[in-house]
Amino acid sequence: MSTKHILVVEDEQHLAHGIKFNFEAEGYRVTVVGDGPTALKLVEQDSQGIDLVILDLMLPGMSGYAVCEALRDRGSDVPVLMLTARTLAVDRRQGYSVGADQYLEKPFDLEKLLSEVDNLLHRRNRRLSGGAQAGDVLRFGEAEINFSTFEARVAGQPLRLTPIEMTLLRYFAEHEGRVVDRTELLENVWGHATSPATRTVDNFIVRLRKYFEKDPSRPRHFLSVRGAGYRFLAAGDGESV
Repeated sequence: MSTKHILVVEDEQHLAHGIKFNFEAEGYRVTVVGDGPTALKLVEQDSQGIDLVILDLMLPGMSGYAVCEALRDRGSDVPVLMLTARTLAVDRRQGYSVGADQYLEKPFDLEKLLSEVDNLLHRRNRRLSGGAQAGDVLRFGEAEINFSTFEARVAGQPLRLTPIEMTLLRYFAEHEGRVVDRTELLENVWGHATSPATRTVDNFIVRLRKYFEKDPSRPRHFLSVRGAGYRFLAAGDGESV
């Protein structure tokens, strides 16, 4: 197995080199840059050679939000972990809305960071190695999701989904009709159990509704079950309760 290549986008040099040192000690190859345009250029030049991006938000000239959004707009599905001192819920929501796969606050626990990176890379490996079976297609509403080719369409138009979004969709499809709570989703989609009070799952449900529901304010496929969790119905004949 080739050494995984992590791009660290962080303008605080002492922190960037600390991350580099610890990840290299774990066997990763690490490249450090201090600004967004340089990061975008590196990913564009070597789109298949960078396996994951650790991205600060408060960067000079171009914010981490803008960097992540540009990556997604250019068609990159590289996992992005945002690492930031911004702790407000609105910041987390914005991070997920521009395509981040995970959001970790500073100061962070090193073992937590290592674990999050390992989880994201594991999911990427499974997808790239053909974890889904050929012909594995989910259809609902106007959507068509092909898990084997990592392609999605809504009303015939292509839709770019992040690896986490695709994994979440697949989990819902595999458990259609059943109420799934947040802890179960965190364990099986994100690869770890965090406090059920986390808004991570809720933020991603908002994104799926935006993509796939005709009226996101009145979802028919991705349903909320008050006090219990979420339920997916491909037929779209349900409503949140």
